[in-house]
Amino acid sequence: MKVTMDRIVSVRNVNKIYASGHQALKSVNLDIQRGEIFGLLGPNGAGKTTLISIICGIVNATSGHVSVNGHDTRNAFRAARSIIGLVPQELTADAFETVWDTVTFSRGLFGKKPNPALIEEILKDLSLWDKKNDQLMTLSGGMKRRVLIAKALSHEPKVLFLDEPTAGVDVELRKAMWDTVRGLQKSGVTIILTTHYIDEAEEMADRIGVIRAGEIILVEEKNALMHKLGRKELRLDLRAPLTTLPDNLAEFELTLNDDGSALCYNYDRAKEHTGINALLTALSNEGIAFRDIETSQSSLEDIFVDLVNDQS
Repeated sequence: MKVTMDRIVSVRNVNKIYASGHQALKSVNLDIQRGEIFGLLGPNGAGKTTLISIICGIVNATSGHVSVNGHDTRNAFRAARSIIGLVPQELTADAFETVWDTVTFSRGLFGKKPNPALIEEILKDLSLWDKKNDQLMTLSGGMKRRVLIAKALSHEPKVLFLDEPTAGVDVELRKAMWDTVRGLQKSGVTIILTTHYIDEAEEMADRIGVIRAGEIILVEEKNALMHKLGRKELRLDLRAPLTTLPDNLAEFELTLNDDGSALCYNYDRAKEHTGINALLTALSNEGIAFRDIETSQSSLEDIFVDLVNDQS
């Protein structure tokens, strides 16, 4: 999807230091563009939830400024918060309420007039309509998470935060929720997604931000990130195993697998000269024959791990 450069969330020089002295965020600057799906990745304790909580006005920043759709989250808290929907990690809700009542109540919390037709539309879009009169305590974990999304959408937000939305949800439900998120984007909702599932960000996000130890270490369009940092690996299955690599192959920085039956060569596909032809010539000169060759591209997970390790 092509994303316009119309900024809807702006984070400027945000720091958060808790009473214990722990600095959860360090001079964070971040812009979220209207209509995009932004994936925020980071290891546990990196500051993802703290950053979301500050943007949503749940936690106050120690310093810095945040605005949502032009509204300062401190000086114009109500106006900013009315634009935001938040789906938290925790499945917290009154267990004895029905699906219909809890979603309707959430809309009222934002001072919105009753709109049964809208609530019906939301529940149908989330495949919750046939559960509308069920108590929350009777629902599966995946359905409860859908109810959280319905509650967050009940007041018609322009920005939706999904904090680990598919944690504990089976693969089939995760894919169904991805479809739901894409539908929300098409309707004009801007979505910020935090997730531990790298494949989720790779599947869904237009842009990726990586946070580590309270600092944003990278923000990049997903496709550009994978093109720029993604590696390709060439694997050669050998006709006869090797015990060591000949010295003449040292320049290629090859790795030999444990039983000596395969060679692996990493290269940058963006470069004009990948070195593959030179490698194959060198192998021939050394009398090393192979029976099969295959390539694979690094995933976003590989890139993420490399980025985090590089910053260690």
